[in-house]
Amino acid sequence: MSQKGQTTTLEERIAIAERTDAGQRGREIAEGLGRPLATIRKWRRRYKREGRSGLSSQMGRPAAGALATAPAEMKDALLELRESHPGWGAQTLRLEIARETRFAGLVLPSRARIAAYLKEQKKVRKYAHHQDLPEPKVSQLQRPHQEWEMDAQGVTTVAGLGKVSVINILDVYSHLSVDSHACLNASHPRSEEYQRVLRRAFMRYGLPEQISLDHDSAFYDNKSASPFPSFIHLWLLALGVQVRFIHKRPPLEHARIERHHQTIAGQVMDDQACADITELQRKLQARMLFLNQEYPTLALNGLPPLQVFSQARHSGRIYSPELEEQTLNMQQVYAYLHAGRWFRQISSVGTFSLGGYCYNATTRFAEQTLEITFDAQTRKLVCLPEKSTLAFQLDLQGLTKSVLIGNSSPLPAYATYQLALPLL
Repeated sequence: MSQKGQTTTLEERIAIAERTDAGQRGREIAEGLGRPLATIRKWRRRYKREGRSGLSSQMGRPAAGALATAPAEMKDALLELRESHPGWGAQTLRLEIARETRFAGLVLPSRARIAAYLKEQKKVRKYAHHQDLPEPKVSQLQRPHQEWEMDAQGVTTVAGLGKVSVINILDVYSHLSVDSHACLNASHPRSEEYQRVLRRAFMRYGLPEQISLDHDSAFYDNKSASPFPSFIHLWLLALGVQVRFIHKRPPLEHARIERHHQTIAGQVMDDQACADITELQRKLQARMLFLNQEYPTLALNGLPPLQVFSQARHSGRIYSPELEEQTLNMQQVYAYLHAGRWFRQISSVGTFSLGGYCYNATTRFAEQTLEITFDAQTRKLVCLPEKSTLAFQLDLQGLTKSVLIGNSSPLPAYATYQLALPLL
């Protein structure tokens, strides 16, 4: 449980209010949020007395400051140590100050007072409580194309080409090798490469019900504690494909795609030279057919996937790149965003970033935390500053079909593409 003296975030204070409205008792809220009971009671009382406006943080001493009685020389020393060693916390700084002879015999401030002083001097990083994106629950798989796993293998050296990263897609239930796509001179494939290989996979096998992904920056805003969905995420939702992110590192999750990386590497890239990227792609496509139609899979009693699951040849959900724009259902995107909530810090010049776009909240709300939701009816962001009871709305940038479709360049000519039809 968190210790006394730590600052609660706006998100946590809102959670306390919401749980209070839901009828939870103080001790139950404290256990659920991992905060001291005294902290929970403080914000419950303030919320009941002042409503939403009472959730604005008012911690800290009056204008005299957190270390008002400490000598100026000691305060300067604390700041110098903090700037020289950003990773040192308040407790470490207190011990370092105690070792200096010039402060011998003086009363040292407590760890909590030093922490408050560092915050007062803006020498601390603002804590952001983590909030996951809405996503479907993990369920028992019962059929082919219910869930695909997609991941990029780490960089591999291919003779004649150099550094290559391969994007692999695997159907979890049937073990079908859905697609493999090589990216030359790329340790982290671009979002456009993922979208490209997904289009090819959709043409061959139809749309899956769900895709599971890791927290790569191409899919996930991994620099934020309350991430906003990437354009690939929203594009998949518009196509009617659910997105699930793994929450445990392989092999606890994504174990099959990790093993599949090794299989593809052994089948194609190990000790096999390629004159160019086209030759490598052709080899990848050929070995996928081999793995699906001939290669014995241990998990399938030594039989290849398509021999065991003939229905894996197509999901039954037809995809056509020519009809993609008409296929995109933006209402599904709006409904998804409506279920989300994000927190962003407004800069000193009144701006904040969301989904890769910059927004202007005006300097009136500078340095405040912003609670952001999405109104599916007006299709606008609803922004509620930390120290205000009145929300304002902003147009959500980048939420158009053309942005989601991105660069729909022609698929490469090294393989034959046809519109696969579901088996009757």
